[in-house]
Amino acid sequence: MMAEILRGDSVSQAHEVVVVGSVNADLVIGVRRRPAPGETVLGSDLATYPGGKGANQAVAAARLGGRVGILGRVGDDGHGALLRAALAGAGVDLSHLLVTEGPSGVALITVDPGGDNSIIVSPGANARLVPADVDRARPMLAAASVVSFQLEIPIETVEAAARAAADAGARVVLNLSPPAPLPDGLLALCDPLVVNEHEAAFLLGHRGGPADLAKELLGRGPRSVLITLGADGALVADAAGVTAVSSPKVEAVDTTGAGDAFTAALCLRLARGDDLADAARYAARVGAAAVRRPGAQSSYPDADEELPA
Repeated sequence: MMAEILRGDSVSQAHEVVVVGSVNADLVIGVRRRPAPGETVLGSDLATYPGGKGANQAVAAARLGGRVGILGRVGDDGHGALLRAALAGAGVDLSHLLVTEGPSGVALITVDPGGDNSIIVSPGANARLVPADVDRARPMLAAASVVSFQLEIPIETVEAAARAAADAGARVVLNLSPPAPLPDGLLALCDPLVVNEHEAAFLLGHRGGPADLAKELLGRGPRSVLITLGADGALVADAAGVTAVSSPKVEAVDTTGAGDAFTAALCLRLARGDDLADAARYAARVGAAAVRRPGAQSSYPDADEELPA
């Protein structure tokens, strides 16, 4: 039998950003190189961090000074307690963070010496976030300026929540991660659709130059598109054309969760009225700050931290 418990205080004011998404424990091991099939390699001590693409975005936006809420699920295990505490500590509204019997989501992450990572996700409680949960959270969604989504929760829940947010006048931002086919109706709500080059190629069925990919994606129906390019910044595409956004040059320690920091900063600035290109420029600085420290949420800058220029 599934237990549902609401944690946190009731919504007292409109949120700038509401995140609908996953909440995971990140189990991280540093490796000299990734193992080949059938091979065993030695790694560092295991470190456990609060993570999940949804929780990462919520924490990053809250640390930047945003009023942030989250709709998600965690398990009633030790990981769930860690995850709730991390979100609450960042100031995220937990009114619609549900606690489910069973395990929380877990991400198994290896990080190489260059800071690049490989990730396997066990959804756990995230797989139990259903459209009925969206119905109960409609007041929070309706009061948000921007609602952010990823794809570590069931696609039918993403679709229901995106429709509810759009119907209420909120701006829908969707990060196609992990990549999965999108219904045309959901794609049409995205403003922007946020992808990296691999995710763009997955959705289109072929590779190409970033500008060409951005234009082709825009032709598929989203209101705007943003392609992240790692250390090379990003491209934004909308009805006005394609704009390149540079990223500050920093020494990368760990890229885990950097894309979530980027998307969170993007959402917060869009909620505060920036146009897409200006929001992306700020987001690139926040993402660059995040790769300078290990972990995901532990690497995110506070509102008063000087960002790389």
